[in-house]
Amino acid sequence: MRAGVVDVFVVRAAGRGWQHLALRRSVGTRCPGTWEAVHGKIESGESPPEAARRELREETGLECLRLYALTVNPFFLATTGVVELAVAFVAVVDPSAVVVLGEEHDDGVWLSRAAARRRYHWPRERESLDHIAVLFKGGHAGAAEDVLRIFPALDRLI
Repeated sequence: MRAGVVDVFVVRAAGRGWQHLALRRSVGTRCPGTWEAVHGKIESGESPPEAARRELREETGLECLRLYALTVNPFFLATTGVVELAVAFVAVVDPSAVVVLGEEHDDGVWLSRAAARRRYHWPRERESLDHIAVLFKGGHAGAAEDVLRIFPALDRLI
């Protein structure tokens, strides 16, 4: 197993809760027409948090205000025969920031947790929304802030 990809769940404050960004895959890409969070490969020499920030910029044009570790999800990559690990993050972005889609996606929408659960294609993404609802209900990670928050200076230590 290896950590080869990142999943980034993009959230913005909305009233007393969060809105979640769902992206639709473009025609000509893998899984066209499906809705998902930000996904991407970890490049050589890059830490998972660095990859999360880069993928967020590339796929949405957004910068995160805060980045949090969420979980790690294993999956079997049939094309290589490898069990790969996806390191999942929560990226909190400015509520007024404008999404600029990259070529992998042809649509992006901000949704409530319930609507994102219905829209996301992958069951693990739906599970991650539930983790976000529990861990980040106060707008931050509460008592786990010191464990889950990724500080830029610590990227290299992970």
